[in-house]
Amino acid sequence: MCALDNRPSGPTTSLFTEPGPPPRRRVLRRLLVVALAGGAAAGAALMLWPQQPAPHRAAAPPAAGPRAAEERARAQARAVAQAATQAAVLDGLPAALPDLVSLIGARESQVRAHPKDARAWAVLGAAYVERGRRTADTADYPRAERALQTSVRTAGNKGGPEAPAALAALANARRDFPAARRFGEEALKAAPKRWSTYPALIDAYDGLGDYKAARSALDKLMALKAGGAARPAVMARASAVYRDRGWREDAAAQVTDAAAAAGTPAEQAAYLTQAGELAFERGDRDDALRHFTAAARLDPGQAAALAGQGRALAALGRTQEALTAYEGALGHRPSPDVTLELAELYESLGMGQQAEAQYASVQTRARREADAGVDEELLVGRYEADHGDAQEAVQRLSAEWERQPGIEVADALGWALHRAGDDKEALVYASIATDSTKGGGVRSASYAFHRGMIERDLELDASARRHLQDALRINPYFSPLQAPVARATLSTLGDQPPNEDAPQ
Repeated sequence: MCALDNRPSGPTTSLFTEPGPPPRRRVLRRLLVVALAGGAAAGAALMLWPQQPAPHRAAAPPAAGPRAAEERARAQARAVAQAATQAAVLDGLPAALPDLVSLIGARESQVRAHPKDARAWAVLGAAYVERGRRTADTADYPRAERALQTSVRTAGNKGGPEAPAALAALANARRDFPAARRFGEEALKAAPKRWSTYPALIDAYDGLGDYKAARSALDKLMALKAGGAARPAVMARASAVYRDRGWREDAAAQVTDAAAAAGTPAEQAAYLTQAGELAFERGDRDDALRHFTAAARLDPGQAAALAGQGRALAALGRTQEALTAYEGALGHRPSPDVTLELAELYESLGMGQQAEAQYASVQTRARREADAGVDEELLVGRYEADHGDAQEAVQRLSAEWERQPGIEVADALGWALHRAGDDKEALVYASIATDSTKGGGVRSASYAFHRGMIERDLELDASARRHLQDALRINPYFSPLQAPVARATLSTLGDQPPNEDAPQ
């Protein structure tokens, strides 16, 4: 077994003494009310981390000559880099991990010296969100929440959009879409023409299944005609919305242009990763691998690109390289969803012992993220449906559907119901996930496969055949476990008889 639990190197010390993660529901409830909290002094937050007197040091003599010039140049370069990283995190743009670590250290020092600097607290919180998103360090999200709460309290009625926008990004990272919508709309009210608020709102609306609101938000974002550094981010967001509508060519064109126009290697790597994911969704293994490899070369810490390489390499039959890529991804970001992918790849290869070890890690990592306030009900529901207790999956996903009824949840709930034996009810949700008239415009091989299998068990052979064929047409390599099942099931259904009714 390879060691997959290695944490990313680099400083992980925090301003805050970690008191132990609070229960997820309590964290989410506190997040929903943070914008209304007030009256507490910033000093209360400072008491969360230990204060130690600075040792007395004699003042160093000033450097002279060329050495002084070199030191000034280095200090100026650091200041410029930190300013660029600060602008990126406040706008929700990708940032390189070393730059994030540097910015966090600088802002931690700043709020120690100036505990009532609301903007510095907002920058610190936003940087924690981005670092947590990149590394899956479960301590970063609670840190971010506390820093952003402090920013809101310190600013009072004079607060700008930065802290609410960062709270929206934090809520999206935790899959708490109701909170993300609330904070995003609050940030938009404070600054209606601030372009960077719209992407977080679009993500929130998508997670809640409000696709009309998501399209409206995109239209408003495009109408702002944001230029400069904003332009690539706007194109990348448009690509994601077009993908959800099923406009695959438009989605690919937008994200390709975004990658070409990106201002930093980290940003370009993020958009190339997005392009690779689109290519893999349409079954183009070679194009996907090219995009993922380019992204990983630009930003070696881009775990999503490494996981994408694993996916594409497995589809190409380059198994050992795929396993190495997955291990690299988990070394940078030990997330439960990528762990589940690796476990299923091991299972498909007949490597039962390795698969079981990874399935156990899925549960451990999901619990760890839930303790940090991340809503992992969708991931856990999927895991339970295929590898655990289908009835538990139904219970979890039914509650998730009530709270935030997005397309991903509809598909997962339909599949869980099928696995639990309730195919009639399962078809209701599978139809939502795959029927554009009901919201499911995205072209997903997995969604089509799930619907086809449900219809097969309901003896709706024509429709089952159509959806299974569609799954393999969209992406013949969509899953190392399920794609072979789709082919085998189609073989049992046989060719469609000439007079068979068309599927509904």
